[in-house]
Amino acid sequence: MEKTDLKKILSVSGQRGLFLYLSQARNGVIVESLETKQRITFGESAKVSSLADISVYTTSEDVSLKVIFTDMAKKLNNGPAMSSKEDPKKIRAFFREVLPEYDEDRFYVSHMKKILEWYNLLQKFASLEFLEEEEDEEQEAEVTTSE
Repeated sequence: MEKTDLKKILSVSGQRGLFLYLSQARNGVIVESLETKQRITFGESAKVSSLADISVYTTSEDVSLKVIFTDMAKKLNNGPAMSSKEDPKKIRAFFREVLPEYDEDRFYVSHMKKILEWYNLLQKFASLEFLEEEEDEEQEAEVTTSE
């Protein structure tokens, strides 16, 4: 299975699920739902975030989602994570194992639930192996040289 490029995996505020970036549109972006494979255009006013740009507060420095997803995958043997509807105590306990130094004052259960949902979508519809910066640059170089 191909490695996932978290720069191209998008979360859109107010929308369920995750989306794969396909192309720039005149007034927004064209994406494809990871789950349904349906193509959608989101306008400029949509709040779109790349998973590569999201990190979690800890007591020392912020930790990227890529690191968290990788640690979750190791702990879960690349299997699915618990449901985001699980008891908040169980969710907190899980994140204490995966990210023991998370900042309890700024990393809420609602954030944890979102990360569980995203992890499960990636686990089911993409890959939990992620492109490294160097691989990403190599792929971009291949695209520009082959055009």
